[in-house]
Amino acid sequence: MEKFTEQTQADNSELEGKYLTFWTDSQLFGIPIINVVQIIQMQEITEIPDFPSYAKGIINLRGTMIPLIDIRLRLGKMPADYNERTCIIVTNIQSLQIGLIVDEVNEVTDVADESVSPPPRMSGGDYTSRYLTGIANQGGTVVLLISPDRILSDDMISDLQSYM
Repeated sequence: MEKFTEQTQADNSELEGKYLTFWTDSQLFGIPIINVVQIIQMQEITEIPDFPSYAKGIINLRGTMIPLIDIRLRLGKMPADYNERTCIIVTNIQSLQIGLIVDEVNEVTDVADESVSPPPRMSGGDYTSRYLTGIANQGGTVVLLISPDRILSDDMISDLQSYM
């Protein structure tokens, strides 16, 4: 697995428009590479009582406890067994390192602003724009761009922080 580290402010401009893409339930998603701390293989998960159903538990990553969110479950998709391709994308969300469990990491890719459309708005609420920041067309492939900061609400993050 490739490891990503936090970049200095000067290096951040080089990361603009770069996304780490990953597969979940046969859909291709992308998160800004600047939000990625590292990618690791699945680890043994310690379950925590009363965690939300999409929060699978925690892992101990070099002495740091990382809560894990199963992206499939968080996005309302059916659960799936983990396999050798299942990965954890460690991100920083509001100063808390959180692992996102995804089916498979795809690649780091450049996403041009002109290839991104706004997310659709649905009547009766704006559920998709809570986490979806745009939809990119990458050579005929649709990439759903998400923001790690929006995957969890402030209340959910506070709940996770209370366990840490």
